[in-house]
Amino acid sequence: MAASSGPAGVSGAGPSGFAFDSGLEIKTRSVEQTLLPLVSQITTLINHKDNTKKSDKTLQAIQRVGQAVNLAVGRFVKVGEAIANENWDLKEEINIACIEAKQAGETIAALTDISSLNHPESDGQIMIFTDKTGVIKAARLLLSSVTKVLLLADRVVIKQIITSRNKVLATMERLEKVNSFQEFVQIFSQFGNEMVEFAHLTGDRQNDLKDEKKKAKMAAARAVLEKCTMMLLTASKTCLRHPNCESAHKNKEGVFNRMKVALDKVIEIVTDCKPGGETDISSVSIFTGIKEFKMNIEALRENLYFQSKESLFATLEVILERTEDFTDSAYTSHERRERILELSTQARLELQQLLSVWIQGQSKKTKSIAEELELAVLKISHSLNELKKELHRTATQLAADLLKYHADHVVLKALKLTGVEGNLEGLAEYACKLSEQKEQLVEVCRLLRHISGTEPLEITCIHAEETFQVTGQQIISAAETLTLHPSSKIAKENLDVFCEAWESQIGDMSTLLREINDVFEGRRGEKYGYLSLPKPMKNNANLKSLKPDKPDSEEQAKIAKLGLKLGLLTSDANCEIKKWGDQENEIVRNGRTMSSMAYSVYLFTRGEGPLKTSQDLIHQLEVFAEEGLKLASSVQVFSKQLKDDDKLMLLLEINKLIPLCHQLQTVTKTPLQNQVFLKVDKCLTKTRSMMAILVQLLSLCYKLLKKLQMENNSWVSVTNKDSMDGKT
Repeated sequence: MAASSGPAGVSGAGPSGFAFDSGLEIKTRSVEQTLLPLVSQITTLINHKDNTKKSDKTLQAIQRVGQAVNLAVGRFVKVGEAIANENWDLKEEINIACIEAKQAGETIAALTDISSLNHPESDGQIMIFTDKTGVIKAARLLLSSVTKVLLLADRVVIKQIITSRNKVLATMERLEKVNSFQEFVQIFSQFGNEMVEFAHLTGDRQNDLKDEKKKAKMAAARAVLEKCTMMLLTASKTCLRHPNCESAHKNKEGVFNRMKVALDKVIEIVTDCKPGGETDISSVSIFTGIKEFKMNIEALRENLYFQSKESLFATLEVILERTEDFTDSAYTSHERRERILELSTQARLELQQLLSVWIQGQSKKTKSIAEELELAVLKISHSLNELKKELHRTATQLAADLLKYHADHVVLKALKLTGVEGNLEGLAEYACKLSEQKEQLVEVCRLLRHISGTEPLEITCIHAEETFQVTGQQIISAAETLTLHPSSKIAKENLDVFCEAWESQIGDMSTLLREINDVFEGRRGEKYGYLSLPKPMKNNANLKSLKPDKPDSEEQAKIAKLGLKLGLLTSDANCEIKKWGDQENEIVRNGRTMSSMAYSVYLFTRGEGPLKTSQDLIHQLEVFAEEGLKLASSVQVFSKQLKDDDKLMLLLEINKLIPLCHQLQTVTKTPLQNQVFLKVDKCLTKTRSMMAILVQLLSLCYKLLKKLQMENNSWVSVTNKDSMDGKT
């Protein structure tokens, strides 16, 4: 069950079968889409100039707007009535609101119909629209009735999600109690269909959510359900095959429990309620605390009585208390621990100094006091910024080191091997190592949450922490089952599924770490449109020519698809780069630069990252093309060391890259007025092709380099042997 969008670590594409579509969802979305032109047209109508005499052209324009409003209302009413017919409990309320909307639309059309007016003409102008009050009244009624329909439609969607969740839960209960394999297959087939429906409904809801925090929570819950669906299948099959195995039952129960929690979380989000006054744990991060504290002390510049000194002291102490998660961690180096403690002490001292100046300022307001206060505010802000940097460096370095250390998944491979061999002693040893790895990852996720910088990323850190905690234990129980039944194919398949979930979460954590760094370094701020253009200068002479060429939904989808492919290719390129022992190799350096640029382009297609406008993008791709030519030159130099066959193979790849670089340069320099989308589309297509060749080149060069090294070592070995023989 895929999360359509969301923060790193919880988004991705789900199974291809999850393509359920609902007539109601389409109708509900149509209702919302119909509202936008209505609002625009009504605003145009009401805000017309109040001069009493208007030309024929103006009269006809007003009439067209009135008719357009009425037509849009007609379409809106049809959608509303269709929803009403499918939901009998709300039919009466929706129909009443639709009748009101229809009446209001007809009233607006009648009041703007010039054919019904019999006023005498004068100098080519006539009197019209004297009943502006009537139009305003009708517009208010229309907007009120539209809002009612939207709220009722929203209730329908929420009800549908709850009903779908209840169906899934009921089928899960049957799956938990099933005893025969044949019965399990039948029920699981039904369960799969219900999960498809639930996936679609919650996916649409996630896309419609305006609150980024809720969107991230929904994405996390849906990611759990997606991964657990496959786990539930293999864990249940293992239980049926080995009914007396305690570890198999424990494994299965863990999956069911996690899915139930995720299903409840989805309902909490769509109904906007928390059971038992639950507190939001994502609000306790250090960076959030520092941000709020700095806002409070900066407010003292304007108002010396903004808050009490006790309140400021208490807030700072809470922040510094949370830094103990870093200083108490066994994985924090001695130097970093000392630096964090030093900066914490400095922040306390500077707050004391600030309060001293603040108290003086309350008793006597002079220019020198104001300057001292400003200096004190700047000093403590600087100290807190330095503390943020140190915490960020500590957490991200720990995470990067840990991910690098566990990238080869040695422990998982060892667990699979001990399971197949039925080695109980080996199981105990490697289960202990996986538990240690799990605790490390959980602690690093906790530290990353403190420095993540945005609420959606905090939620993603919490999701990663919970996933490692639960999945680690489930892998151990699955490995235990396989060790007890080493010849069981289903037990082996079950362990593979849980190990894949672990590896997937490690990959998601790498993406999360990159996004946290992007936020910290200011490469990810507000979301921008796909093809936004630079804002025009103050003199509005060229306003018309600089109007954004805004892509339609189909164009946006195409851009997003190209961007996604580009993002995947950057991941592939980074994987190839990591294989190289010499990271300063010229080919590696060129490849890394190209991959980094391509990743910025990928972020642009999502409306994020350092590239804010299409002009930024074009400039970036000009440089990208130059880097491609540099890479080709580096590879040509390397090819001179190779034998003829290997050299030819490499030159064939280079000959594919060089023309693409020149073509991209040509496209970026070709002016395409009022066709921004077309130019960006061509550039992205060329960039994607170049990245695909980059991945091929990095892989091929690495293999040929290894081959060359082996041949050289072999030659040196033979030479040494010959010289030894000569001496003998």
